[in-house]
Amino acid sequence: MQQIQVPRKPDHNGTDIGGDHEFQRISLRLLDLSDIDDFMVWATDEKVTRFCTWEPYTSREEGMNFINDKVIPHPWFRAICLGDRPIGAISVTANSGNDRCRGELGYVLGSKYWGKGIATQAVKMVAKTIFKDWPQLERLEALVDVENVGSQRVLEKGGFQREGVLRKYFLLKGKSRDMVIFSLLSTDSQS
Repeated sequence: MQQIQVPRKPDHNGTDIGGDHEFQRISLRLLDLSDIDDFMVWATDEKVTRFCTWEPYTSREEGMNFINDKVIPHPWFRAICLGDRPIGAISVTANSGNDRCRGELGYVLGSKYWGKGIATQAVKMVAKTIFKDWPQLERLEALVDVENVGSQRVLEKGGFQREGVLRKYFLLKGKSRDMVIFSLLSTDSQS
């Protein structure tokens, strides 16, 4: 399990999410069926799923099927955890065929944890390890809706370069959307 320390910050209600320690541990680990209750917190939140390809989950069974059928067999899908409790997820999906040198980063975080640097730290953790885990990977990409400014900041702080806007690139919930493409190369410095 990867871990880094992040200074404590109050949540939106002024509550300290750091516990009794000076630093709260952020870690990435496999997500499994025992995490269903924590998964449902962010997977049912319309604010969280606004820019996701999927609609908010409406039942525990639907969430369990997703974890069992998609998450567990996925080659690189991790829970973003505070302590050992999942508060979001991050994944890398490799392209196949002649494009095996590229992979796509995706992440989601419970809305109560937005603006605390947690997603940025998770992105940095992935950047430090993915090129070692998958030596064939030379380029990690992320596509972000032009209106999702928070996610764009996460990637920039995580060391990704903004490459440009792909106009009418993606169909999201019935609407064609402009997407900003970001990249990180294996040769880029991952500080």
